[in-house]
Amino acid sequence: MPVHALITLAVLTTVLITLAATALGADLVLMAGLVVLLVCDVVTPAQALSGFANPGVVTIAALYIVVAGLRDTGATELLIGRVLGRPRSIRQAQARVMLPTTVMSAFLNNTPVVAALIPVIRDWARKYRLPVSQLLMPLSFAAILGGTCTLIGTSTNLVIDSLLVRRTGHGLGMFELAWIGLPIALAGLALIIGAGRWLIPDRRTPAAQLDNPREYSVEMIVAADGPLPGQTIEQAGLRHLPGMFLAEIERDGALLPAVSPRQPLAADDRLVFVGIVDSVVDLQRIRGLRPATEQIFKLDSPRRARVLIEAVVSPSCPLAGRSIRDGGFRTRYNAVVLAVARDGERVRAKIGDIVLRPGDTLLLEARPAFVAQQRHSRDFFLVSQIEDSQPPQHQKATIALAILAALVLSVALGVIDILQASLLGAGAILLSRCSTPEAARRAIDWPLLVAIGAAIGIGEAVQNTGLAAGLAEALTTLAGPGLHAALIALFVTTVMISAVITNNAAAVIVFPVAASLAHDAGASIWPYAITVIIGASASFLTPIGYQTNLMVYGPGGYRFTDFLRLGGPLTLLIGALTVTLVPLIWPPGV
Repeated sequence: MPVHALITLAVLTTVLITLAATALGADLVLMAGLVVLLVCDVVTPAQALSGFANPGVVTIAALYIVVAGLRDTGATELLIGRVLGRPRSIRQAQARVMLPTTVMSAFLNNTPVVAALIPVIRDWARKYRLPVSQLLMPLSFAAILGGTCTLIGTSTNLVIDSLLVRRTGHGLGMFELAWIGLPIALAGLALIIGAGRWLIPDRRTPAAQLDNPREYSVEMIVAADGPLPGQTIEQAGLRHLPGMFLAEIERDGALLPAVSPRQPLAADDRLVFVGIVDSVVDLQRIRGLRPATEQIFKLDSPRRARVLIEAVVSPSCPLAGRSIRDGGFRTRYNAVVLAVARDGERVRAKIGDIVLRPGDTLLLEARPAFVAQQRHSRDFFLVSQIEDSQPPQHQKATIALAILAALVLSVALGVIDILQASLLGAGAILLSRCSTPEAARRAIDWPLLVAIGAAIGIGEAVQNTGLAAGLAEALTTLAGPGLHAALIALFVTTVMISAVITNNAAAVIVFPVAASLAHDAGASIWPYAITVIIGASASFLTPIGYQTNLMVYGPGGYRFTDFLRLGGPLTLLIGALTVTLVPLIWPPGV
């Protein structure tokens, strides 16, 4: 084996072991491996950086901006209510996520499908107290399974089809792969839904495990011109708020405590919620609710330019010992107090009447500049901005949804490719002011893009040094005689290679081996080629095997080995079905 191939094998092995055995970020580990390959002259600078110029990486970055527009306009909440609904169990939740994803991915590039659904599913999981880790991995796997059902399901199918046309003179029909793809997709979905709760770990963030989070008492008004008057508490989605409950309703001066979920809402109802700060942010995004204090309309900046901020009152604060109204809090600080947390107890008073004490934690609405202005002030301790807390622009939700629909349809109908559509969609989101440039920059998952770009660079080394081809030849040589043995070897080889480089590259590398096996056996190339297609798509074993796996890796809080727990049995099931069904559907006779 050439020296460069040995270096690549050592680097690749070290990267995989590090990812599996440590908690280091995938972006750091993969970039370190790529730097070693570059310094050792295994790859040229152009090859090392090719991943960062890859259209797929740019597409993902643009799609994050489109998703930011959906989030900032409240369109994600509309999607949650109308598409996903309310699940009764984790299995039902997985089914509601995976079935539409599988169907969409059969006809659309699965990258935009997964990119658009990740924030929707995260919010949905938080709303109904579902472990997001048990939903995001099924989302990625469902997208991969859907891609095996049609010719346009993945770019891998199209690559192998072009090679088949070159070799045999004819290629695959639009739905020919459905004969094998549909049984595989149905069996895969059944395995995930049936055994996913045991095979997918529940990875919760440290913040979600706090026993005594700080709680605020927040008052909201039911807007008369919104969609909520006439709806019950249940119908309005105010019953199952994560980390928050509706304590009481004030209507025409009378209190309605112990609120029933069947209680109808009326215009100008004053709703009193008690909950943690993350839930206050979610509350701000519900269409038809607005903060009860009229002070928010007196600030000298539009609501879209404001954020939520937490600040602790210091003993030297000039307003300590005075009420918020009498002290002129808004005039003094150009900020509005939305809620007050005090020693874990609910402060039973209207916001303006609360007398501030040292140690009170205030939830404020103000411009981001407040943080810089007051961070070193003697008036407050621990001034911090809450991430993604800008009030949504509900009036632009339909615009954001229209942009997303136009993006999906233009790609599905073949008008433009996914890169062009995603860039145009991102530009439309910014031009229509569905999201701000600052919010768009924050929305992009830069570590993910670095991880994908570095993984592609390492894949270049695996392919160009001959390491992948050598491993493919060695494994297929061990297969022995017989069609089924050859198909098993092809499937295993393709799966192993696609676990560490892109599935397109794996398919291209193994296809000549498949053609050689078919020629030596005097058989048709079709069963061998179809096995390579399915093996390249079976990228379930590692998070770096497919870009949608990397996209859910961070948001799901997964460890590297988590993919093996579910991906291992799923790969075995798909392999068994492939080796059994392919010779029946595409007989080996020439």
